[in-house]
This record gives sequence, structure tokens and C-alpha cells, in this order.
Amino acid sequence: MEDDQELERKTQGSKTSVAEGERKTALEMVQAAGTDRHCVTFVLHEEDHTLGNSLRYMIMKNPEVEFCGYTTTHPSESKINLRIQTRGGLPAVELFQRGLNELMSVCQHVLDKFEASIKDYKDQKVPKDEFSF
Repeated sequence: MEDDQELERKTQGSKTSVAEGERKTALEMVQAAGTDRHCVTFVLHEEDHTLGNSLRYMIMKNPEVEFCGYTTTHPSESKINLRIQTRGGLPAVELFQRGLNELMSVCQHVLDKFEASIKDYKDQKVPKDEFSF
């Protein structure tokens, strides 16, 4: 319960304009009145389908998730609404955090493999001065 409140404090920032010299909130939690913590919509600002679809996939892999989907608000706006509904065992906030962590792990794995492949390629490359016809 304390973790939910802590994440809520982190995500519930004040909306300000960039012109005032302050930055906008990157993440908001929206909960309909009368609903519990098992059904939450997260508003991610400055994001699009790239994060939305990847994160939706990672969250849906969890058997505790009953529904997870996202929408873009408008093509000219760069924000998405990600809705998570759980079966009741875990709060949506926890599954959101797990999904983000799992997605970061996958991205780090891909980056590590990519960098290792580049290193292998450079190690196998024949130096120009040893190359002859």
C-alpha cells in the first residue's frame, strides 16, 4: 500500500507550461471515482506507439493482468493512455512497474548483444595494411 502511495506521489506532479520555466509531468495516474487500485489508466506524456505497444506486450505477459491496452490521444499530440486492469491479486501500479522493468531488461539485453556483435565484427576485420590482391 505504501508503494502505491509513493508511486502516486511520484507520478502526480503539477502540470505546468514549459514557458513558465518548469517541466511538464511525464506520467499521470487516472482513476475513475469509485474504482479500486486494480484498474488504473496511466497517461504517458511525450510518448507514442513505440513505448505503448512494447509496454502493453510486456504487461500482458503477466497472468495477473486481465486487460492492458493503450491509445494515442491524437496524432498531433505525443501522449498515450495506457490502461491496466488486474484480476485482483496485484495492484495495477505494481504491474506497471514490473512491465517497465522487464522492458528495460529486454532493451539492455538487445543493446549488449548488439555491442558484442560490433566488437566481434571489428575483431574479425582484416587490417588494411595486411590486405593484398
